[in-house]
Amino acid sequence: MTWNDTFLELFARCAADYQARNFDYEKDYTVQDLAFLESIGYRKREFFDFVEDYVGENEPSPSTALLVAAVRRDYFLVEQNGKFSDNVTVVDDLPSFGEELDGLAYLPRILKKAKAKLRGELDPDIMYGCGGDRNFLAKNGNIPMADFLRHVWAADGDDRKLAEWIKKGG
Repeated sequence: MTWNDTFLELFARCAADYQARNFDYEKDYTVQDLAFLESIGYRKREFFDFVEDYVGENEPSPSTALLVAAVRRDYFLVEQNGKFSDNVTVVDDLPSFGEELDGLAYLPRILKKAKAKLRGELDPDIMYGCGGDRNFLAKNGNIPMADFLRHVWAADGDDRKLAEWIKKGG
């Protein structure tokens, strides 16, 4: 079980390269990097978004990125049998920032993103764990991103159940 070490090593290398302005996510991954990302159900940009935010905003941390990747990897291996989905969730598929579920603004948007993240279906221009997502989770019980993903998976489509869980503090 060394995938987590590989993840953190790749994250550190990419962060250092990006900070030095020497990294282009479209062409600077090695063949081994790409094979590794594929083995955990990740795509190039999906991984890079966490690196970019970490370098620019110092969050999410590498450990948070690893925990989120662990949920995606588990879902990819257990629910998807190691096969990528052909579906893509694009920006126009997302609810607006102000849409509510059970009085919780932004919840429909982050739920749609979390479900697409689990399935590996986010368009490269959408990030689960962006500043808006982190803000929502912080304001609603300081819920860790990976925990939210696991609860979305466990709720099996019952969005009201998730809303209740969030209202209770996550």
